[in-house]
Amino acid sequence: MKQRLRTAILFAALLVVFRVTAATIEYPETKKVEQTDTYAGSVVVADPYRWLENDVRQSEEVRGWVEAQNEVTFSYLGKLPGRQKIKDRLSAVWDYAKQTVPQKKGGRYFFRRNDGLQNQSVLYMQKSPADTPQVLIDPNTWSKDGTEALGGFSASEDGRYLAYSRAEAGSDWTVWRIRDLETGQDLPDEIRWVKFSFTSWTKDSKGFFYSRFPEPQKGAAFQGLNLDQRVFYHRAGTPQAEDVLVHEDADHPDWSYSPQVTEDGRYLVLTTSKGTAARYRVLYRDLAEPYGTAVTLIDKFENEYAMIGNDGPVFYFKTDLDAPRGRVVAIDIRNPDRAHWKEILPQTADNLADVSLVGGRFIAEYLKDARALVKVFDREGKAVREVDLGVLGSASGFEGDANDSETFFSVESFTVAPSVYRYDVATGEKTLFFRAEVKGVDPNQFEVKQVFYTSKDGTKVPMFLAYRKGLKLDGNNPTLLYGYGGFNIAQKPAFRPARLVWMQMGGVFALANLRGGGEYGAEWHKAGTKLVKQNTFDDFIAAGEWLVSNKYTSPKKLAIQGGSNGGLLVGAAMTQRPDLFGAALPAVGVMDMLRFHRFTAGRYWTDDYGSSDNADEFKVLYGYSPYHNLKKGVRYPATLVTTADTDDRVVPGHSFKFAAALQEAQSSPAPVLIRIETRAGHGGGKPTAKIIEEVADQWAFLAANLGIRF
Repeated sequence: MKQRLRTAILFAALLVVFRVTAATIEYPETKKVEQTDTYAGSVVVADPYRWLENDVRQSEEVRGWVEAQNEVTFSYLGKLPGRQKIKDRLSAVWDYAKQTVPQKKGGRYFFRRNDGLQNQSVLYMQKSPADTPQVLIDPNTWSKDGTEALGGFSASEDGRYLAYSRAEAGSDWTVWRIRDLETGQDLPDEIRWVKFSFTSWTKDSKGFFYSRFPEPQKGAAFQGLNLDQRVFYHRAGTPQAEDVLVHEDADHPDWSYSPQVTEDGRYLVLTTSKGTAARYRVLYRDLAEPYGTAVTLIDKFENEYAMIGNDGPVFYFKTDLDAPRGRVVAIDIRNPDRAHWKEILPQTADNLADVSLVGGRFIAEYLKDARALVKVFDREGKAVREVDLGVLGSASGFEGDANDSETFFSVESFTVAPSVYRYDVATGEKTLFFRAEVKGVDPNQFEVKQVFYTSKDGTKVPMFLAYRKGLKLDGNNPTLLYGYGGFNIAQKPAFRPARLVWMQMGGVFALANLRGGGEYGAEWHKAGTKLVKQNTFDDFIAAGEWLVSNKYTSPKKLAIQGGSNGGLLVGAAMTQRPDLFGAALPAVGVMDMLRFHRFTAGRYWTDDYGSSDNADEFKVLYGYSPYHNLKKGVRYPATLVTTADTDDRVVPGHSFKFAAALQEAQSSPAPVLIRIETRAGHGGGKPTAKIIEEVADQWAFLAANLGIRF
């Protein structure tokens, strides 16, 4: 009761309703050019802001535009009443210890930990769960502004070496190094031009396999297409120039490779993809044969084949072949014909999200209406037990080797911070390893529920709702609707300090599980892709309509938020139904659906979106592309676009062009601003200080434009 009173006092400090309108904003003038392109043979499309695609690192003109926009944006945001109070509250809620699930290798345990407000999490190591952890790598010492981050890491089989990657300013490009864990010193090795790849050590711990791209041409590193990925072997202590080329396919420069050494060290498995879709070819090499060549096991890009582990020549895969919600099969490479495959775990009514082989047993994570359900099976597929998660929410972890007796997992929900448990695979006993303690947050103050609503075509769609108890359904609650709906990625209940503060401000948080995501398997995913991508937007719009019709909120109080593919979602929804929303927060979004595939990793996304080079797909893309569907004279909601100048995944030109076009089209007094972060990328590795500043700006913007009372 006392904590609830303190929170109420904090957000009642200003007893006024405030709105800041675009009438007082003078936007920078944005140049327009005479640029047109012809699609599908005859459709001429104007692109007047094409010049904003140029790399801010290379173009003084674009850099000047960025500076002018930021000056207007930060001037506006800095004057918002309550912003400092929101930032202070965010900092207070964010200031709790966070820890990842430990990874065990070579007799050591590795995990990341953040004491609270550290810009970057620190990598720790310990030799047993009872030992005192020691700092292994602290990326906070790498840069003054906290913009250099630790990426992936993997330990050698004998526990002597740790390969780890460093990323600067949020870039997807990483540089891999090797640390000697006995001396604590780095070897001179530097492995460059690596993106979307991890390392897989050989059994003898002498080196690892990895994938890399050719060195880009000068000036093209952050804009050019990523093509010609190849697999190399790197021996510890040698220069990258001596790395051995293991696999390439010059005839297919758009193919990508994920190398994985089997746990017994006998085979190198090469999972091949040509986009983001879970459709793989699979090859393997017998590492006992020094002159052996790669053998094709799966020869067509038709289904998912995610390698789980092996028993000698018997390989276990999670697949959606004849099972859109997933199953596990065993393939004996000595007799690999499909007729001889053995089903270990059949498809069930729930979506099989992940499987690991630990302690001689399969641990299967299912999604039951986007909530975690974890079960343990023996090697023959016989059910052993269900894991007691203790929380109705999300679970992650369950990694380890087939001979390990233990594994670790984490559980969390919208209002319950993550707890990490050690799990005895044989007995099912779980022991608390780490629990996050968040000051000033009582989960009992909030209500979390799941509802199902009907989309435009009659499809039932789940949505989570979270808010302070005692909510009145009077249509007057500020509500933030979040969505993603793409790339087979499921949106699950997760603890986020920013959302907790939003709820403490009196806001309702809604998470819609849209088609295009991975909540219900392959069919749910495909129902929100390519020619039927509009289903995703219809699902999102229907969620907003449900919230209004059920009196949770009203259009003037309803905001929408999403990032990356979710930024596209917000852009499409606000251009199709500007009347339904009072504010929009599109982040690092894909906004030009006709040209996305011409930059960096954009070519991968044609699996979900299709391509404007295809006449049928062009018609659909052009029909919803946010940049191309803005119309002058329309009253659009208050919009704060967010991106970063060094985003080399969804290049910032998407957001630049969309913001410029929206500023020109806007006919209502609602503001249209773009916030462009410096020395940051798509989101990964962003320092805590920058995250808090950005969220404070977003929540203050929503408060100002939804009329939230302080």
